Amino acid sequence: MADRSVERYALSFTSGGLLVTEAWHTAEVWSRVRDWALVRAELMESNTLQSRTVQSRRTVSREVVGRLSELSADEMSLLRESSPQERAHLMWVAACRRYTLVGEFAEEVVRERFLLLTPSLKRGDFDIFVRGKALWHPELDALQDSTRRKLRQNLFRMLREAGLVSDSGEILSVILSPGIESLLDLRRPSDVRFFPTSTEVSV
Repeated sequence: MADRSVERYALSFTSGGLLVTEAWHTAEVWSRVRDWALVRAELMESNTLQSRTVQSRRTVSREVVGRLSELSADEMSLLRESSPQERAHLMWVAACRRYTLVGEFAEEVVRERFLLLTPSLKRGDFDIFVRGKALWHPELDALQDSTRRKLRQNLFRMLREAGLVSDSGEILSVILSPGIESLLDLRRPSDVRFFPTSTEVSV
């Protein structure tokens, strides 16, 4: 039986992957203005993200700003200065914070399977996970099959782009840089929980 007090999942992560390149360009704008409303306005006005249409410019700008606004100022500074792999890890964290369903899948399925030495991930694992969550979230039951497939497809794309899962579905052990790990550990529970790593999570 669904609990009406449970917060609904945001389910708009249907395309675009991790948006790492877009995030890097957006972080440069943010470093100058330090205001997300101004960042979004500049992205729209200057077409910094090189979108072909006004609608896609609006959609991508909203999505990348929404995710980056989940990062702290220190994490944003690190994003601009870090390696491509570190940027992908930070954008994975941003997606997990932005979308609770993604974060729970990362912790309850990907990390759990890695720790249980069951290092493979199939599309069916997402379907089973969603069916389980639908007991408390009727919005998942209301999804059309096409939307569910887009969510699954984009989630697996994000996992691959973050270096957490191989093309063949193998869950890859992640070694976080000391800079990222120390920032993630500022949260309780630590956001290291979003990664397949044997590093202990502080609670």
